[in-house]
Amino acid sequence: MRTWGPLTAVCLGTFMLLLDVTIAIVALPDMARALDASLSDLQWVMDGYALALAALLLGAGAAADVLGRRRVHVAGVVVFAAASLLCGLASGPEMLVGARLLQGVGAAAVFATTLPLLGSVYQGKRRSIALGVWGAVSGAAAAVGPVAGGLLTDGPGWRWIFYVNLPVSVVAVWLTLRVVPESRGARGRRIDWAGTLMFAAFAGAVTYGAVRAGSHGWGASGTLAWFAAAVLALVGFVLVERRVAHPLLDPRLFLKPAFAGVMAGALAFNAAAFSALAYASIWLQTLLGMSPVRGGLVFLWLSLASFVVAAAGGRLLHGVPARFTIGGGLLLIGAGEYCMAVLDAGSTASALIPGLVLVGVGTGLVAPGIAGAALAAVPQDRAGMAGGAVNTFRQLGYALGIALYGTVLTSRMADTLPREAAHALAGGGAGALRSVFGEETLRGAFAEGLNSVAVAAGSTAVVAGVVVLALVKRRPAGQTGVTDSATRTLTEETTTR
Repeated sequence: MRTWGPLTAVCLGTFMLLLDVTIAIVALPDMARALDASLSDLQWVMDGYALALAALLLGAGAAADVLGRRRVHVAGVVVFAAASLLCGLASGPEMLVGARLLQGVGAAAVFATTLPLLGSVYQGKRRSIALGVWGAVSGAAAAVGPVAGGLLTDGPGWRWIFYVNLPVSVVAVWLTLRVVPESRGARGRRIDWAGTLMFAAFAGAVTYGAVRAGSHGWGASGTLAWFAAAVLALVGFVLVERRVAHPLLDPRLFLKPAFAGVMAGALAFNAAAFSALAYASIWLQTLLGMSPVRGGLVFLWLSLASFVVAAAGGRLLHGVPARFTIGGGLLLIGAGEYCMAVLDAGSTASALIPGLVLVGVGTGLVAPGIAGAALAAVPQDRAGMAGGAVNTFRQLGYALGIALYGTVLTSRMADTLPREAAHALAGGGAGALRSVFGEETLRGAFAEGLNSVAVAAGSTAVVAGVVVLALVKRRPAGQTGVTDSATRTLTEETTTR
């Protein structure tokens, strides 16, 4: 217990919070029916969690360095568990969205402290083993999410995708308090409250503006006001970070082409590879009549391809420059999305499989190396900051993808259906619309909408892949990659500044 207990405790928390990023995907239609939720409600069910996680991840890591990493980790698990209970008890979409936001707050505290806690406990070979196990658990959570969500939704009901977090949280808190020692960052650091607030305001405003554009239009005064607020918050964040002694994210790092390229890749990666799955799930269940379990199994093609490529790539692609694995992986993700843009009124789930496999192959190339590429692009004393930035940009990309692709979906369906009907269909309301529109009309409209989403996601990945290939050049002479010192900085100090 003394040897591997800390790893078990940390992995329990990691598995739980990453599982909740994807587990809700296949439950969206059931949530919509039970809570009378609209499309924007469903978008926020997914986005609320990812957005809070992205917005607070950097700040949570800095706070943990000052307040104590174990303390912040345990507090995060407790908040996550309480929010999970509220999610399960939700009587309406507003309560569910609010609880999901609170889940994201807890998840940020947990995720920000996982690697630093492991780095404070394990050294040498044991550290390498611990980080490998942690990475495998992270990948397993993403793979298991849709299938577990389908099983629970088909069985005891969608509320149990949140209730299952409660016993896991109890074990995680007990084990963490028993076997994980407290640790802190370097003395003299202060919590950057202003930077945390500004970044959270930016992430929230830009995501809310994108969601609002789907129902009110891009040119609506309210939509433009939210985007203007996002720009102001971003400017404020840059100004604050340039003046504080210990910034969450030093804006000057973006002057380095390699770092800027990796961040562009991280932002596009989750958006292109995963954000569209929520809308595909609604199509599979409400238009094709698949059960949550069968719908979740469709996405297993992506998960299996990703797992196989990531496992094999560690041996076969060793020494291949990151610009090729990340840039090439993004191009494959783009190709996979384009392959899924072939749906029509008569299409079945099998039409998605070739594209999902390609997206999985691309994911297996990008995911293992993107954090290491960020570390290699910055000085060693900025390794923790770079690692945190990658995680933040990935979650922010997922949140923005959900918002933007929902707008694309409804705009394309509105070419065939009235705007109100398009929003209802995208939100899982096909059953009520069948009394007004023919089945072929509904299936055709949704298929065309998904085609447009796939093209948008594919274009996102392709552009990002080209940017990575162009900006992430060969390492400077004498730089051999992510050194043990950089890795030690990442794990021992923080992964989120």
